[in-house]
Amino acid sequence: MPTTVKGLPVSGGIVVGRVLVIDDSMRRVVRRAIAADEVKRELARLDAALKASIARIQALHEQAEKDMGKEAAKIFTFHIGMLKDPALLSQIRGMIERDRVTAEYAAMQVLERLASMFRQHKDPVFATKVNDIDDLTDRLLSELAGAEAGANRAAGADADTIIVARDLTPSQTAGFDRSRILGFATDLGGMTSHTAIIAKALEIPAVVGCQTLLATVQDGDLVVLDGDRGLITLHPDATMLEQVSRAIEQRRTQQAALVEMRDLPSVTTDGVAVHLMGNIELPEEVSRVLAAGGEGIGLYRTEYLYLTGSDEPNEGVHYRAYKRCVQLAAGKELVIRTMDLGADKYTQAQEEIPERNPFLGCRSIRYCLKNKGMFKKQLRAILRASADGPIKVMFPLISTIAELRQAKFLVNDVMEELEEEGLPFDRSIRMGMMVEVPSAAIQADTFARECDFFSIGTNDLVQYTLAVDRINERVANLYNPMHPAVIRLIRDVARAARRHRIPVSNCGEASGDLEFAMLLVGLDVTTLSVSASSIPKLKRFIRSISKEQCERVARETLKLDSDVQVAAFLRDRARRMAPACFDDVERE
Repeated sequence: MPTTVKGLPVSGGIVVGRVLVIDDSMRRVVRRAIAADEVKRELARLDAALKASIARIQALHEQAEKDMGKEAAKIFTFHIGMLKDPALLSQIRGMIERDRVTAEYAAMQVLERLASMFRQHKDPVFATKVNDIDDLTDRLLSELAGAEAGANRAAGADADTIIVARDLTPSQTAGFDRSRILGFATDLGGMTSHTAIIAKALEIPAVVGCQTLLATVQDGDLVVLDGDRGLITLHPDATMLEQVSRAIEQRRTQQAALVEMRDLPSVTTDGVAVHLMGNIELPEEVSRVLAAGGEGIGLYRTEYLYLTGSDEPNEGVHYRAYKRCVQLAAGKELVIRTMDLGADKYTQAQEEIPERNPFLGCRSIRYCLKNKGMFKKQLRAILRASADGPIKVMFPLISTIAELRQAKFLVNDVMEELEEEGLPFDRSIRMGMMVEVPSAAIQADTFARECDFFSIGTNDLVQYTLAVDRINERVANLYNPMHPAVIRLIRDVARAARRHRIPVSNCGEASGDLEFAMLLVGLDVTTLSVSASSIPKLKRFIRSISKEQCERVARETLKLDSDVQVAAFLRDRARRMAPACFDDVERE
């Protein structure tokens, strides 16, 4: 009997294969006392294991640069740094000498203690660091044991294998033989973990955060992994396999058709242009957006620069990343969002006293304005890169006019510094803001007078309007961009932008939903910034509908008083207007 386990979709694709379970039994190390004359030998074993681990990671880093690009590969630079960290190594060596235990046990205890410090916090980014520590633990214990790490069980995988694990480390994921391994699923992990980012960069279908999958599968089980919807189906029957086979073939055909549509304009049937842009985290993703038919980059999230290393990135690191984006964009629009650190994107391990509720605390522009030295490094790099091609700078989570003015003042301050140093930059660079909180949406008229463009961030706007933590599974059912209150705020922002003749876009995940995109176009938000994978199907949909139809839908939607009614109404209207665009969505 087929059963389905739901997780988080982090890398698209549908695959059918046999399960290979990878567990963490390698990391269960029993304490064993050693004699005084064995201490020197254990220290030597530790040094040898460290040396071998660093050599392996360096080789992996070089390969990752070829496969994923320099930014994504920086994860492994961070790993090397940890294995050379004197403070960490002194703890391991001290335990061997003081407690007279094996190198395995000392390494395990010290690294586990470090990992548990991160696990105590609810901030999802701490999970990213735990993931990295687990990677190092596996690798070091593997070298000490003189064997391959547990994940390298995958090295002998048969063809058409789907990996299932409690969690996977970045090294394990990057090292998969993609000619044999079709995809993977894990019980742990989040959308922004390094493992998820690597899966997406390598285009390996993947689902994370399944919670109970490992307890329900065994080696050799036949499963269907749907990386588009985050579903794992165990023991599919013949009927289901036939349906999946058709879905895979349909997906392949649609992908080919969408590629043919890449160079066609994104225009409604009544001639209104709807600009489709891309959301990226890594410079290398620019090419993917353009290849998918995107017109430019509507949102470059720069937080990744802070999450790939143990140290704050310097101005040079920022500049090289932004310059690379400009080069790849080749004259097309590039909107760089300044760092949105804090809450779900920043490990508060740097804080002496972590905030109790970081989502309502010192995050995003607030954090930047309290750390002006860090902020100005980024602004200098953005401005310097603007000399190489068109760039817009965008400030996140603006909630008061004072924040916008202060951010603009710092940009002008940095401009004066660059002029004094004789460094070129675009003096007329356009500055805009994210509309992500109700206060900004309600005061949109005021903000529109003092910035060059708006970008509505529905991810946070929904969260703050409905008082729903979007990563809390207990209230996840309440998180819905189709709530009437959210829709009214978006309408008001679009009206203010139109009155003041500034562009307005939507760059939240909801923009990639065809039904919601139809509503946005009807509300006069005609620039949508989405993931690269969403662009082709969105373009196809836009070319199948008219702006006039969308406006009628928006007017009717604004009369409804619940998200359930809105969702049902939009679903019905979208399928009537463009039924062919939903053939693949209706499958189960």
